[in-house]
Amino acid sequence: MKYLIIPLFTILCLIIGCSVGPKPIDYGHVSCHYCSMTIVDKQHAAQLVTKKGKVFNFDAIECMINHLKDEDESTMALFLVNDFDQPGELADATKTSYLISENIPSPMGAFLSAFSEDQAAQHALDENGGELYTWAEIKERFKH
Repeated sequence: MKYLIIPLFTILCLIIGCSVGPKPIDYGHVSCHYCSMTIVDKQHAAQLVTKKGKVFNFDAIECMINHLKDEDESTMALFLVNDFDQPGELADATKTSYLISENIPSPMGAFLSAFSEDQAAQHALDENGGELYTWAEIKERFKH
């Protein structure tokens, strides 16, 4: 029985340690993987999670998108962004709407915000002006 405990414990640790999922961002204490700024803004932060469970945190959506230029996206399991209307809540970046509005500043100056609800994005557009984008469109815009 003793000989089974160590292998079972090791397997359990590997399963827990390699879990693929979002990790809470420690606002005010963790730095952006791309630009090294401390992440404090709960409305504009972003996170990538690889298929192996490695997490990359970003202080702004544009930092995550710029980082992706040098990455093989097929190694990523999750693309996450903070929902502007629900500060601190991560949403699936591939399913959110993006607004670039000069009336809503973001940490790196791209004026880029994400909304998990289309109605919220449209409301923010109506209130602040700007232009709405999908995930594919926003990635294309930042390619250049």
